[in-house]
Amino acid sequence: MSNAGTGPEAEIEGHLRRIAEEGYTILENAIETDFIDEIADALRKVEAELGAVPADNLFEGVHTTRVYNLLVHGPTFEKIPVHPDVLPVVERVLDPGALISSLSSIAIGPGERAQPIHADDQVIPLTRPHIPIICNTMWAITDFTEENGATRVIPGSHLRDQAPNPLEHYDTIAAEMPKGSVLVWVGSLWHGGGANLTDTRRVGIAMNYCAGYIRQQENQQLGIPPKLVSTFPRRLQELIGYSVYNGLIGHIDKQHPAKYVLTADEGVEMVWDLLKQ
Repeated sequence: MSNAGTGPEAEIEGHLRRIAEEGYTILENAIETDFIDEIADALRKVEAELGAVPADNLFEGVHTTRVYNLLVHGPTFEKIPVHPDVLPVVERVLDPGALISSLSSIAIGPGERAQPIHADDQVIPLTRPHIPIICNTMWAITDFTEENGATRVIPGSHLRDQAPNPLEHYDTIAAEMPKGSVLVWVGSLWHGGGANLTDTRRVGIAMNYCAGYIRQQENQQLGIPPKLVSTFPRRLQELIGYSVYNGLIGHIDKQHPAKYVLTADEGVEMVWDLLKQ
């Protein structure tokens, strides 16, 4: 019996169609329960060690606890960017030269108000609409519901010719999803964290990616010590930025950064190597 139209490739194609049309999709129950619990435990320990507290601005949230640069906080977080059920979707939205833009946690506490509606790429001066240059994901470490602050989205807004005004009110819907699911959206989608009307935290991991030809939100090369990067698997090193986009962008004095900084035996050809006589 033919399996045409079914299987992992068909699922990815379905998600890509939804992203193209609506600006987002949900990978339901994509992450193993044991791994989600491992992340939750690791995050609680990091928050305690850092004494993490909410910020003092309405964008980050005055009842929302965030931890940035999670890749320096242990091997649990190193497994997130390369997850085999999430990264292939991101690579198809952008391309395999995608980079980690940022990896952080967002725990919306009781009493938090809805975050201002925004687009993740609105600080980048490009005419809209444009091709995806950012593809972000939100991992549900707890259930995401209308009541506890599920991310709010405006379907199709990524196709508009302008960015939202964070000071204005917009009609949105809640991207509800069960624990272990992943919300994937393009950077032009209008969205924001929801208000938490419950007495428990809504916890998510923001695993964000960008195209290999634009600057990352968090400076991965300065934020993560090279000695630590040298212990990462090769694909994670590439996603951090120890890579070269299309044989040119990101080189160091014509050298591949993995060879220059990590002394790795890197076999990627540079663009000038392809043009030798």
